Amino acid sequence: MPQVNPPAPPAAMAEDLGRIRERPADPAPAGGDPLGALLAGTRAQGAFLLRSVFDPPWAIHVRDQAPLTVLTMFRGDGWIVHDRRPPVRLRTGDLAVVRGPEPYTVADHPSTEPRAIIHPGQVATDPAGARLCAELDRGVRTWGTRPDAAHVLVSGTYQLPGEVGRRLLHTLPNVLHLAAGAWHSPLLPLLEEEMGRDEPGQAAVLDRLLDLVLIGALRAWLTREGTAAPAWYRAHGDPVAGPALGLLHADPARPWTVAALAAEVGVSRTVLARRFTELVGDPPMSYLTGWRLSLAADLLASSDATLASVARQVGYGSAFALSAAFKRVRGLSPARHRDAFRAPGPASDSR
Repeated sequence: MPQVNPPAPPAAMAEDLGRIRERPADPAPAGGDPLGALLAGTRAQGAFLLRSVFDPPWAIHVRDQAPLTVLTMFRGDGWIVHDRRPPVRLRTGDLAVVRGPEPYTVADHPSTEPRAIIHPGQVATDPAGARLCAELDRGVRTWGTRPDAAHVLVSGTYQLPGEVGRRLLHTLPNVLHLAAGAWHSPLLPLLEEEMGRDEPGQAAVLDRLLDLVLIGALRAWLTREGTAAPAWYRAHGDPVAGPALGLLHADPARPWTVAALAAEVGVSRTVLARRFTELVGDPPMSYLTGWRLSLAADLLASSDATLASVARQVGYGSAFALSAAFKRVRGLSPARHRDAFRAPGPASDSR
């Protein structure tokens, strides 16, 4: 296809673009780091953590419909077999993030037939449907053949990740793999150690440690050479779109307009709208709507705030306005969204 040169920009736009190229991107305002804001939205709430200790051959078929699971091999090698991609080898120290809800298998070898099946609610059965409970119990948050088995797999399952992280989660591959040689976290040994304890507040400790491991892994993946990073992440380094994203994330309740945002960034409305849309994929106000509704979804799921209070916090003038936008964009009312998160969650001790 022949290349077509774009028309020359108007003089005013050319002037703005010239100034843009001459100055580096300003750091995002305090609290306005788009990556930090989006990662902060994925926070474990009673995550399911487990040490699986098996001697080969072993294979676990996971169809729990969980949205996100972190896997790491502490001893031995394993494989992740997913229908949507070639098998991924997990060597000792490697980490993988598996995005659900599609099923997958973790095994000592891709050809090993599953000996255990994990269902929604973390219920484990054999292939015939018989429950696997007491015979595989090997202590606190540990199951398998024997405690000193040849292979040790640690898994952390987000059963209900926060809605704020939805934009990020939708950009992840089915299986994100980080080799031990390319990424290292001192938190992984601490996480495994804490998993063996059963003390007051232990669930909260494990939730926060899992969050930190996940954030570190996602940051390493996003900054790795060759990663097809999402548009909003690439835009963060742009001298126009980056500061604009920071402002929207830092103060979503402000009555933003394209003109007001452009004035803060120091460019014309035309330049801001064009640059932002090209790099982020949405016009500034459309992006702001999505961000406000993501924040609202998180507040509705994690607090008892009234709809009117949530509306004020995210920049809507009334509960009615928020409700109408929420239903139009997300396809359900705020009340139904809140009810879905308040429904009894899956048990965390079923295996």
